[in-house]
Amino acid sequence: MATQVRRTRSVERILAAAAGLFYANGLRGVGVDEVIAASGVSKSTLYAHFRSKDDLVAAYLQATDASWIEQLRAAAERAGDDPADQLIGLFDALLDAFDRHGFFGCPFVSAAVETSLDSAARAITRAHTERRQAWLTELCERGGLVDPGRVASHIGLLIDGAMTRGRLEQDRAVVEDAKEAARAAIRASRDTSGGEGHHR
Repeated sequence: MATQVRRTRSVERILAAAAGLFYANGLRGVGVDEVIAASGVSKSTLYAHFRSKDDLVAAYLQATDASWIEQLRAAAERAGDDPADQLIGLFDALLDAFDRHGFFGCPFVSAAVETSLDSAARAITRAHTERRQAWLTELCERGGLVDPGRVASHIGLLIDGAMTRGRLEQDRAVVEDAKEAARAAIRASRDTSGGEGHHR
């Protein structure tokens, strides 16, 4: 049991250090030695858990996938029970991220740019995007929006665009603009259906 606890803590320390470094500097901008130094573990400990940098990157992205989806869901749920309100409220997760540490862009977009087409990192990135879009589509369907897949696609683009432009400008107003655009897209979809519905 004690050995398992030490292993778990070591993995947590390594992934926490890797997450901070990768997010701020990109995947290519960080070497394994930097992760070792930041985590405080030995080289042998890191390689006992992760056979290569590619394995470490994959584990980082998997952890980020779970964490980021949860942050989006939590922000959506804080906006109330109406799925349309939740589609707008989820942008608060981006504002929360900005308030914590500024914008360093989307780790999944960065991974897609920095890794090869056949890499595990690229596969995890695609899976993350597909999972996020399935959830957005579900919210659009529950909200009674016309062409829910298309509206979900637009909202996904707004999320990605806000994170990318936010990195450039370091201004939370970028997210507010994306949030307003999402509100307009939802309103237009509801107006097309012939009913005003409830919206924020």
